[in-house]
Amino acid sequence: MSLGKRAKRLTYLVHRWTGVGACLLMALWFVSGVVMLFVGYPKLTPWERMQALPALEAGGCCVAVEQAMSAATTGARVQELVLTTVNARPVYRIRHADGSFRMVDASSGKPTQAVDAHAATDAAQRFTAGASGDYLGLAQEDRWTHSRGLDAHRPLHMVQMDDAAHTLLYVSSTTGQVVMDAPRAQRLWNYVGAWLHWVYMLRDRSVDPGWSWIVIVLSAVCVITSITGTVTGIWRWRFSGRYKSGSRSPYREFHLRWHHLLGLAFASIVFTWIFSGLMSMNPLGMFDAKGRHPDLAQYRGATVEAEHLQLPVSQALALLDAAHFRASELEWRVLGGAPYLLARDARNATRLIVQRDGQYLVLDRWPEEDILKAAKYLLDAPVVSEERLDHYDRYYYARQPEAMMGASERRLPVMRLRFGDPHDTWIYLDAWTGDVALSMDRSQRTGRWLFSFLHSWDLPSMLHAAAWRESVLIILSLGGFLVSVTGIVIGYRRILTWLEHARAGGRASVTDK
Repeated sequence: MSLGKRAKRLTYLVHRWTGVGACLLMALWFVSGVVMLFVGYPKLTPWERMQALPALEAGGCCVAVEQAMSAATTGARVQELVLTTVNARPVYRIRHADGSFRMVDASSGKPTQAVDAHAATDAAQRFTAGASGDYLGLAQEDRWTHSRGLDAHRPLHMVQMDDAAHTLLYVSSTTGQVVMDAPRAQRLWNYVGAWLHWVYMLRDRSVDPGWSWIVIVLSAVCVITSITGTVTGIWRWRFSGRYKSGSRSPYREFHLRWHHLLGLAFASIVFTWIFSGLMSMNPLGMFDAKGRHPDLAQYRGATVEAEHLQLPVSQALALLDAAHFRASELEWRVLGGAPYLLARDARNATRLIVQRDGQYLVLDRWPEEDILKAAKYLLDAPVVSEERLDHYDRYYYARQPEAMMGASERRLPVMRLRFGDPHDTWIYLDAWTGDVALSMDRSQRTGRWLFSFLHSWDLPSMLHAAAWRESVLIILSLGGFLVSVTGIVIGYRRILTWLEHARAGGRASVTDK
């Protein structure tokens, strides 16, 4: 047998036997992918969290931030200082550089008590506007709480609410705040949606290398199945002339014929989605940032401990009230060495309180010159270009809540800076908050195209035409599903044939004896 014939035979065999399992897995991925268009993995968005918080009241509040930080001292640097509300009481939420939280009662200046079952149930009932709830116990991690963002809150209190949505709430054991909501309908759909799509039945913790490599290997096998199937389908197709049946396909049986025809018709989309799914796992860290991350400490210019706005909470709230803004949270921050307050209301809208020439002012957002001046310290490289964006671009854009990144805040306008570092880093700065909203080097931008674009069709223009995008994705997913189903039938029949031959061979062997 010539080398060419051996290569062709090997291609047939690889497709035949990898396809037995791969088609079943791909069929499940196509079905679950359609579900994920409309029902996402449970997450608590910033808008849901803020909507549940009452407006802060100046009366009876609050001790000075210096007293609060002193009460929460653990030896670690204070990274975040927020005044919020937990169980109807104003509380300072203090996060240290090691990621741990400390909560201080804003009225007394004393650390709050440990979050027990009663406090967790109370927090859950307030989150759902008074609906009663049944306490279910503590969970270190379950199928809905794999997010690494929840690590600092574990173990999590679980409270099942009797609201109309039968919401399962998870309450932080460190802050006493609701950190995850999962309505019953969302949980049920997720069994055939994101939970199934990501093979989460094989994942048991937020960082699980075993699960990662299982998904990578399964995806790689499916990619091989797709490639070999496409090549085989092209080889078997007669571009000139026809078979005796009058068809360009050699197959007469229904399932074989339609697997061939549908496989050729949808080959590109099947390969694209399986390959981009593999890229979503970032195999071998190929899309990790290759250079240094933005230096947020230099960008801020000082820590909250060392430099914070010397403005009593009551006066800050009065200033915001005068600007017709009812704050539900206050956060002490620093930008370019200048301290300021970031306020959020129930709609997650923001305001800034800054000091100018000895006076305190309420601003909608930071002036561009202040943002750009501080931004020069983000990387040890020159700023090649800077631009204010009043519209989304190919990398900075908003997604609907159902999407994987649906909880990311993407405000406009935003400042886009391109740095002249070896990895061509782009940084997007949110002037409404002073945050680094997004940072991507060349490697990460490549990953955006090979995963997000190919897998989700998420260019802003496509997302804007939501109905057309969803319709096309559903039709293409149906095509991929039918390719997979016909492959399942072929695989099932082939296994039955193989078993029959094996049994026949066994009987013959016994007879020979």
